[in-house]
Amino acid sequence: MPNHRGTRRTILRAAAAAAVACALPALAQQAVRLRGTIESLSDTKLVLRERSGQRIELAIPPTLVVTEVFPATLTDVKAGSFIGVGAMPQADGSQRAIAVTIFPEAMRGTGEGHRPFDFLPQSTMTNATVADVVAAPDGRRLEVAYQDGKKTIVVPPEAPVVSLRPGDRSLLAVGGGAVSLTAQEVNGQPTVTRLSAGRNGFAPPY
Repeated sequence: MPNHRGTRRTILRAAAAAAVACALPALAQQAVRLRGTIESLSDTKLVLRERSGQRIELAIPPTLVVTEVFPATLTDVKAGSFIGVGAMPQADGSQRAIAVTIFPEAMRGTGEGHRPFDFLPQSTMTNATVADVVAAPDGRRLEVAYQDGKKTIVVPPEAPVVSLRPGDRSLLAVGGGAVSLTAQEVNGQPTVTRLSAGRNGFAPPY
C-alpha cells in the first residue's frame, strides 16, 4: 500500500528547498515567507531551521510583529466570516482546503483575493468572505466571495482550522513548534519582520 504521508513529506521538503533557493537571493528586493523551527534565539537574532533543512540566521528588530495562531473549529466558520484558505485546485474547479484561517474582525479584508500560494506546487490561497456553509459527502463546502470573484472550498475533516490574535515574543521558543515568518533585508541584514507561532507547541498549519 503506498505511503501517502511519506510521499507528502517528500513533496513538502522538495517544495521547501526550491522555495528557499529562490527566496534567499530575493530578500534584498522584497519580503519572503519562511517556515521552520527556531534552533537558537537571542534578543537580537534567531536561527531558523527551515523545513527544507537549511539553517538561516535572521536579525530580530525592535519592531517585530508577532501573531499567535490558535486552534479553532469549522463550526466557528459562519456566513459573513472572513477567512483565508490554503488549498489545492480540483478538477471540478473547486478548491480542496489544506487549512482554514479565520481572521479576527480587525483583520477583515487582509490580502483579499485568490492567488498562487508557495506552500505546495500548484497550491492556492483564497482570502474571502463566506457566503454560505453547506454539508457535503466530501466535507463541508464553503461558498466564498471576494472583490473579483468567488470560489467553492471543500474542507475535508483532516484540514486544520485556526484563528489569529496579537502575540508577543514569549511565543518565540527554541525547539518549540514550527513557526512561519516574513523576512526581508533591512540595513544589509536578513531580518524577520513578522512571525506567526502557536503556544505550547501548537504550530501554524503553513
